[in-house]
Amino acid sequence: MLQGHQTWLFKNKPTIISTGTVGGPFEAKGNISDAFDILHEDIWLNQDSFEKAQQLMMEEACQAAIKKSPIEKEQIQFFISGDLINQITPTTFAAKTIGIPYLGLFSACATSMESLALSASIINAKGANYILSGTSSHNAATEKQFRYPTEYGGQKPPTAQWTVTGASCAIVASEGNGPIITSATLGKIMDMGMNDPFNMGGAMAPAAVDTIVTHFKERQIDHSYYDLIITGDLAHIGREVSLDLLHKQGIDIPEEKYVDCGLTIYREGQPVLAGASGPACSAIVTYGHFLKQMKEGKLKRILVVATGSLQSPLSVNQGDTIPTIAHAVSIESGSDMI
Repeated sequence: MLQGHQTWLFKNKPTIISTGTVGGPFEAKGNISDAFDILHEDIWLNQDSFEKAQQLMMEEACQAAIKKSPIEKEQIQFFISGDLINQITPTTFAAKTIGIPYLGLFSACATSMESLALSASIINAKGANYILSGTSSHNAATEKQFRYPTEYGGQKPPTAQWTVTGASCAIVASEGNGPIITSATLGKIMDMGMNDPFNMGGAMAPAAVDTIVTHFKERQIDHSYYDLIITGDLAHIGREVSLDLLHKQGIDIPEEKYVDCGLTIYREGQPVLAGASGPACSAIVTYGHFLKQMKEGKLKRILVVATGSLQSPLSVNQGDTIPTIAHAVSIESGSDMI
């Protein structure tokens, strides 16, 4: 059901019945290593390219989610996913291996919640019974495409972020046991004129704020409704900017309730500059960490706001500014959802 202009309410309670999370060696040394189903000891995964390694992680995350679920792969109607690499080839090649009808997405680091929102919408409309929703990223593959190959050893400013190596997905079902997706607010493009690809957190902060404000307005709630409001990968810079912008709009979210996946996945002391980023960042932290806390009864209602910086290497080289977006999905436990 549409509420307002940008928000869907899911009356039929699409449910996350299973998740799968995969990470690399740097993630294994991070703050939430217990959130992963599979951790790899090297970033190559015995493949001959980083892009193939990313494809393999996506396949493994899907397989882990299916294995942990009460259903068979043949019961899943659609696979909705995407990534950062040119023409989303790691995801597309993974979809070839998985063999499930496929919708490919590109929303950069907002892909996790875009895919989850679309999955929930299709399930809610009875267009499917089971959908596999996810995303992935690889540090070396992303650096090579968007900035410099890691072998080059280029220095980065403190505003830069570290792309997560990993993949994560969720199986969304029309019924079953698990957290329920209750609503989604789809963001619109925000472009504040920034053109620095090493400050994505600062560029994405206005998009996160616009979506959060719209979500509260259209659902007629405030931040007190949620236990946590979780941004995708604003990291230190974007988080501070977004808190300031929210305050200017009269919204003062307690800092302990306003957390960022890019500041959660790695431990203090890991050399990630402003924090983590990448499509896998919000997916891994949401599906592997926060949903685990929800199942343990530590959380009841969360709002996940995944943020995406939608530039390409070509647009940056041509001097274009950076368009950004944020998609929000509310996930709740219990039976008194809406």
